[in-house]
Amino acid sequence: MNQNQGILLESGTNELEIVEFGVGNNRFGINVIKVKEILNPQPITKIPHSHRSVEGIIEIRGEVVPVVDVAHALGFSPSENPKQDKFILSEFNKTKIVFHVHTVTQIHRISWEQIEKPNKMYQGLETQITGVIKMEEDMLLLLDFEKVVADINPESSIHTDQLRELGTRERSLKKILIAEDSAMLRAMLQETLSEAGYENTVSFEDGKEAYEHLEAMLEEGKAVEDEYQLIITDIEMPRMDGHHFTRLLKEHSDLNRLPVVIFSSLITDDLRHKGDIVGADAQVSKPEIVELVKIIDHHIL
Repeated sequence: MNQNQGILLESGTNELEIVEFGVGNNRFGINVIKVKEILNPQPITKIPHSHRSVEGIIEIRGEVVPVVDVAHALGFSPSENPKQDKFILSEFNKTKIVFHVHTVTQIHRISWEQIEKPNKMYQGLETQITGVIKMEEDMLLLLDFEKVVADINPESSIHTDQLRELGTRERSLKKILIAEDSAMLRAMLQETLSEAGYENTVSFEDGKEAYEHLEAMLEEGKAVEDEYQLIITDIEMPRMDGHHFTRLLKEHSDLNRLPVVIFSSLITDDLRHKGDIVGADAQVSKPEIVELVKIIDHHIL
């Protein structure tokens, strides 16, 4: 697989490419931007007392990388043909991880509009699934890989202890709009920003919902800049991704002065240019919450 395929997509088009993979009889997808390489299984070195979903570690071109058993993490049965399984080498949150899956089939190019938010009636699936992708004959489930990793290693996610280096903080009356599809990360982000002094936050589940909210305010004759002083957006979100959301904001004559900070696991040296193209004022990789707070301070204090 060409690891640059996702990078070649034009920024802000609200499109993405996904790698389809299987676990048992279930079909899932991962954003191709997160995928570095598809590998055949190789010997794994087991680590004593590691998390039950972590099979061990392997060496890839001199780098030691953990291997996560996706079937175990999702509560599914082990593979029936382990020799035919696949390893997906991924990178996000500035960390490389191998996800052990049963099959890897093809790449699909789709619009975020084709991805529906999980319904809360799905018996808890919303905690590990960020979207449902309707295909011609079936559906693919878009996994929340950040949640899978956070369940294994909570320290890899956002937490208030990271803010200790900032010292005592004053309370701020400034209001921040957040667009983030993961319920877990929305809650953690709002809690952490509150700890940093930014208690006045409003969150939305995707870029489309946030943008429609801002448009409705303008239609009512409200001054958006008096209501919000900064916007924080994720990149991967159903219906409208963060790059497209940012592009719409920066092309809007009444919204383009609002500072927009992209806070995403996909901020890498290879992909940073995509946020620059759509006009983001700053980009921060999750879970670097201290850097995010410093950027907020710079833009709205």
